[in-house]
Amino acid sequence: MKPTQTGLLTNLIQKHEASLLADWLKEQRQTSQRLQSLLKEGELDTQSREFLSNLKHGLPAAEDSDVHSASFSGMRDLLGSISRSRAMQGFSPSETAQFVFSFKKPLFSRLQQDLGGDGVALGTEMWRANELLDKLGLYTIEVFHKSREEIILRQQQEMLELSTPVVKLWEGILAMPLIGTLDSARTQVVMENLLQKIVETGSAVAIIDITGVPTVDTLVAQHLIKTVTATQLMGAECIISGIRPQIAQTIVHLGVALGGVPTKATLADAFALALKKTGQSLSGPSASNSSRA
Repeated sequence: MKPTQTGLLTNLIQKHEASLLADWLKEQRQTSQRLQSLLKEGELDTQSREFLSNLKHGLPAAEDSDVHSASFSGMRDLLGSISRSRAMQGFSPSETAQFVFSFKKPLFSRLQQDLGGDGVALGTEMWRANELLDKLGLYTIEVFHKSREEIILRQQQEMLELSTPVVKLWEGILAMPLIGTLDSARTQVVMENLLQKIVETGSAVAIIDITGVPTVDTLVAQHLIKTVTATQLMGAECIISGIRPQIAQTIVHLGVALGGVPTKATLADAFALALKKTGQSLSGPSASNSSRA
């Protein structure tokens, strides 16, 4: 849309701005019944006013309806913000794009009102306006999907962190129960959480319990060894518990060497070994010391 071609549309928006805004807001509320419940008071009015302002600013300098041009930078910022917020508020992609598409009806109505006597000019301006609004609407969908992907990735990361808790069992003894598959991404989270807790507590022994890990293959064993090695580099000793008969047979069959890491069948057995390694008993360090005295 060349600068010389946008004057008419810009003038029309400036001329009918108040009625355009009123009709557009009405159209949006009729199109989506969820706007009232999901948006804050006055949020829709503010967003719509900013859209019209950015549209008036971008049109005179726009070329060929290029929504990625510098003149539409403000519009992209606005639509990006709206798309991201609505992705978090629970709107669908089509509901989000409808913010732009719903502007067509009041705009086309004003075009017919002002250019009804000139069929050629009316057709030309309606085509240009339609093309521009379609591109702006598609832009909101693109940003919406990117935002949803970011939200999903963030939620997955949070779930990974929640699924790998580090528990302080006793003074100087930590336990990390693992449930589910241990892949590369989760191994990274496991190591980060465990090493951070070792630093915070100054623990000497960390128990990695794999009772909830369904299968142990070569890859899972490698991930375990990586975690153990990282823990040892921090000056702590590892014990692996939850070694069931099937897992023991699998490890032997695969020829995987756990590097001399102590293993126990149950978490209770691993805890007892950890107490022994740290010179403690269930009655605590003080009782243990007094009994030796």
